[in-house]
Amino acid sequence: MKGIILAGGSGSRLYPLTLVTSKQLLPVYDKPMIYYPLSTLMQAGIRDILIISTPEDLPRFEALLGDGSSFGIRLSYLMQPSPDGLAQAFILGESFIGNDACAMILGDNIFHGSGFERLLSEAKDRAEQGISTIFGYYVNDPERFGILEFDSAKQVLSIEEKPKEPKSNYCVTGLYFYDNRVCSLAKTLTPSARGELEITDLNNLYLQQRKLEVTLLDRGFTWMDAGTTDSLANVSDFIRTVQTRQGIVISAPEEIAYLQGWISAESLAASAVRYSNSPYGIHLKRVAEGKT
Repeated sequence: MKGIILAGGSGSRLYPLTLVTSKQLLPVYDKPMIYYPLSTLMQAGIRDILIISTPEDLPRFEALLGDGSSFGIRLSYLMQPSPDGLAQAFILGESFIGNDACAMILGDNIFHGSGFERLLSEAKDRAEQGISTIFGYYVNDPERFGILEFDSAKQVLSIEEKPKEPKSNYCVTGLYFYDNRVCSLAKTLTPSARGELEITDLNNLYLQQRKLEVTLLDRGFTWMDAGTTDSLANVSDFIRTVQTRQGIVISAPEEIAYLQGWISAESLAASAVRYSNSPYGIHLKRVAEGKT
């Protein structure tokens, strides 16, 4: 399976923070934002990942992440000339995806919860067997999202983008697992009234074909879209609180790679040196020495 991180856009809701840098390079407590979606794909066991971003920001991501070898993965980079909808990623990335199934995550989406790796693994297996998966999460402001409609048996009937009268409070998060038909299906979409290829339209295509599984994340999970100043501050506070109280580090790609067996303890220690005496570097050093 291939993976895509969509890290484009202007980040205008975060101005002036994003006037000279990408939203996905902003700090979320102790790490750049992109470390979190990257870690999610790695937790799913995905090692071949494409980062799509703007012409201005793409070199900055490459300077930060390199070719992915320090994470035990392979990273590729692709320019998005203009933000023409989330589903556009599967048209731009068609040659990268090839005949594989593909997972895509938005670069400002952050997930945390017990048992998440199991859900990711199950979604990956389903996509490779021809059944796509999206994740639903309860929100108090459903007008901002793609919203799920359920029947009396809690089966999903439809998905509506930013509805004025939402049919539920369950939104579709920015994490999608698709089968190997995703590129061809994306090319059948027509732009919406706002001129974009909507991911909701793609999801509804799979739903109509009965090839879409919806996994609802329960109250034990946290999902945040760090696209506003308030949500950026809130997710940073959340990460700080969890890491401080539990003595862990959330979404450390090098640690995930080491635990997956993709890099050696020596490679992990070398990464720790790169981060110097920062708390993040000290944590990686302790993991490499078996002290956690």
